[in-house]
Amino acid sequence: MSSGTDYEDRFRRVYASNFQPLLAYALRRAMQPEDAADVVAETFLVAWRRCHELPADAEVRLWLYGVARRVLANHHRTGVRRERLGERLRQRMWDIVAADPGSEVPERLAVQAALARLGEFDREVLTLTIWEGLEPRDVAAVLRVSPAVVRTRLSRARARLRDLIGDDLAPPGHVLDILTAPAPREGQ
Repeated sequence: MSSGTDYEDRFRRVYASNFQPLLAYALRRAMQPEDAADVVAETFLVAWRRCHELPADAEVRLWLYGVARRVLANHHRTGVRRERLGERLRQRMWDIVAADPGSEVPERLAVQAALARLGEFDREVLTLTIWEGLEPRDVAAVLRVSPAVVRTRLSRARARLRDLIGDDLAPPGHVLDILTAPAPREGQ
């Protein structure tokens, strides 16, 4: 049975005599020099952990090449997964950028200007309904009026806003259509 010192000495010899050939092997197969350095480091880490299993000196380099080959395959798979993940992330970022509300700045400015021209009560009824997503009965509770008053004022506020904005600014399905659509009936 060998002592820990014997394993350390053997590992040092294996490392010293195989580092350069193993690095050359990895450099020829890795995409980047940094990847080759990682492969060699990981290969020698495996060799250190399995030092008691290292084959005879004449076969140790072949064993290290086998380990390096598996490490390279793992790096390749990891790189492919990383690339796929990166592509998904880039697509999601593009989707967010493409949906940037800043592209609707002129429309937003027109809506803000039109909202400013509405009376305070009508503006509050409209924004509580559209932006906060409240039902007319909920808006009525917030403003302490009846739901019938809210529905009437909401309908008038939408019509007035549509007149102030103009039909030519908003294509069909645009947020302005939602703002100025007829008021929903209670329970719909």
